[in-house]
Amino acid sequence: MKEKQLNQPDEQMRTMYVQELLRYIDFYDSAPVGYLTLTDKGVISEINLTGASLLGMERNKLLRQSLSLFIAPKDNESWQSQLQDMINRGEKRTCELDFKREDGSVFHAQLDCIYLLRDAPVVRIALTDITERKKLDAAVREQEEFFRMIAENTDDFIAVLDLEGRRLYNSPSYARFFGDPEHLKGTNSFAEIHPEDRERIKRVFRETVRTGIGLQADYRFLLADGRIRYMESRGWLISNAPGYELRVVVVSRDVTSRKLIEEEIRTLAFYDELTKQPNRRLLNDRLVQCMAASKRSGRYGALMFLDMDNFKPLNDTYGHGVGDLLLVEVARRINNCVREMDTVSRFGGDEFVVMLSELDVDKAKSTAEAGIVAEKIRIALAEPYLLAVRQTGKAEITVVHHCTSSIGVFLFIDHEYSAEDIIKWADLAMYQAKNDGRNLIRFFDPKAQMESEKAMLSD
Repeated sequence: MKEKQLNQPDEQMRTMYVQELLRYIDFYDSAPVGYLTLTDKGVISEINLTGASLLGMERNKLLRQSLSLFIAPKDNESWQSQLQDMINRGEKRTCELDFKREDGSVFHAQLDCIYLLRDAPVVRIALTDITERKKLDAAVREQEEFFRMIAENTDDFIAVLDLEGRRLYNSPSYARFFGDPEHLKGTNSFAEIHPEDRERIKRVFRETVRTGIGLQADYRFLLADGRIRYMESRGWLISNAPGYELRVVVVSRDVTSRKLIEEEIRTLAFYDELTKQPNRRLLNDRLVQCMAASKRSGRYGALMFLDMDNFKPLNDTYGHGVGDLLLVEVARRINNCVREMDTVSRFGGDEFVVMLSELDVDKAKSTAEAGIVAEKIRIALAEPYLLAVRQTGKAEITVVHHCTSSIGVFLFIDHEYSAEDIIKWADLAMYQAKNDGRNLIRFFDPKAQMESEKAMLSD
């Protein structure tokens, strides 16, 4: 009985040892990677079940076989060289090789090897199937090559930026603006954006990073030589997994030509081709705006209708080309008499309209201010005109022409009258100035006009 009690601890220790050994074997055999032990000749002396499964053969059939039998022929020479080099140097080594199973299937593997000196020299190997990773790497390379092909063969501007807006990549098209795009790496992508647009574009960029939603933006590039290019861009946030944003891809297009054409169309639509002053269409728009501003501020506005006196004889004598010279000079002189906020419009022929905005809340003071400006214009337009006349086959001559103007003025406030009535009554006042002898200024009073008409009807 005593002897049995004395042997009981040894039995417990033996049981624990067996359990630990079985647990180790379980871990070893069911590990997610293959474990192999090779002799210094490259022969398999040990292999776990995972390794045997990777090589596609029963474990007992793999023992005492050379590992090189399972390595694809194209990689066999490389393996032999690395095995020998590892043994000679006694160091760790990691390599990637293609393996071919008995059934002919191939898989890509990573070998993490270490050379050890035990009772006999051995090589321990952790064998990992990296076939899927290789496929993914190949897909990524294919996508990168596809992206590179597009980026290097398009007129669009493609930029890859980090989340702070620093440049990581710029397509060759950027050479048109900056020379070699390689010099742009690491630079601030906002630096060349026009100062007036820069903060707005920064906000758009931050919003794209924050939301992941690509936003389109128009802005101006200010180049080193002072040129301005109009750009249209859209950005996309690129991430490798939800919550792990990596970079922003921005595709831009130079729309300068389109902008210039749009501006030219707008100029033709709203400006007189000869004098470059607003035409009737733009005048009407600004008059409506001025009336709205008058309603908000309670200040009067004034509209002047001008017609040049003694203009027709100039056209009849020297032709319309010389008459055009005079009209251009008339527009210049009128502009010199008004504020930048006022509007000078060529209404048609030798007729001009001047709109004064934001005068005074008091009608009498506003009338006085408008009268001062009108008189300034009348005096300026009455100065002699020196016009260069070019005639075919003859020397250029300078013609001195005297030409005055008749000016009609109407004051308005809020929306008391329509825009059409305001222009009509300023026009009637201009005709009154002409009828009274020309080179004069006349104000139109609707109430006085109505009383006069009533008196005429009663007679």
